[in-house]
Amino acid sequence: MLLNQAVAHPRDPDARRRATALVVAIIVMWPLLVIAQFNPAILFDAKNLATMAAFLRGFVPPALSAEFLGLVMKSALETLAIATTGITLAFVVAVPLALAVTRSLSISRIGPGPGLWRATALRAVVRSLLTILRGVPELVWALVFVRVLGLGPAAAVLALAITYGGMLGKVYAEILESTDTAPARALLESGSPQGAALLYGLLPNAAPEIVSYSVYRWECAIRASVMMGFVGAGGLGQLMDQAMKLLNGGEVATILIVFLLLVQLADAISAHLRKQLA
Repeated sequence: MLLNQAVAHPRDPDARRRATALVVAIIVMWPLLVIAQFNPAILFDAKNLATMAAFLRGFVPPALSAEFLGLVMKSALETLAIATTGITLAFVVAVPLALAVTRSLSISRIGPGPGLWRATALRAVVRSLLTILRGVPELVWALVFVRVLGLGPAAAVLALAITYGGMLGKVYAEILESTDTAPARALLESGSPQGAALLYGLLPNAAPEIVSYSVYRWECAIRASVMMGFVGAGGLGQLMDQAMKLLNGGEVATILIVFLLLVQLADAISAHLRKQLA
């Protein structure tokens, strides 16, 4: 009888906690939404709907002239080159910084050694540097380098190298720290150099995750390259900015289609590499 009543009237022991968390989240989010001036009803205003409809009608038909398609393909290749070169330079920046802050590769921690305080200070400095690098958005760096280097893809490449170098360095260090560090520590304690501890103690387990995250960041770099084009850093973004300023919806539609195809290509390559590493 009691069992039947318990089944008929189940009670969630965490219901009150979840309800309290929901109420607190609403209380916290409401003033933030007000500050952000978030009002979805504006999208359904009759005048705004008419404006959006007129804007979208300009996208049809897409611009398909041979001359313009050639220009779009050139810009797409430029975008791909910016992303690939930028993420390669970011990798070059990230690897030494990540190794410098990886505690499991610190020889001074064994014992501890006399250089422990110096190693600790160095890691603190490098962590601060990684925070600075990734703390400034790539779009801001692109604006700075456009001022210095002029219009063109070089500004976007350097912006990606700096910001993504900080991101990759931080995540690489976290991956190396979160993997099983016992083999690396055993190698260090037996007198092996840090390079051997890295290659044979940490990388075998960490490599798939490191490669997977690097490929994901390359996908993000392609999207970021387009955004930086709006500040004059070349690629599809700069071409789209010109088309939008001239109110040429057909050209904008063509650029968007090519950009989506480029993102799909990057996603397919990423999925293939992840499958090979699985």
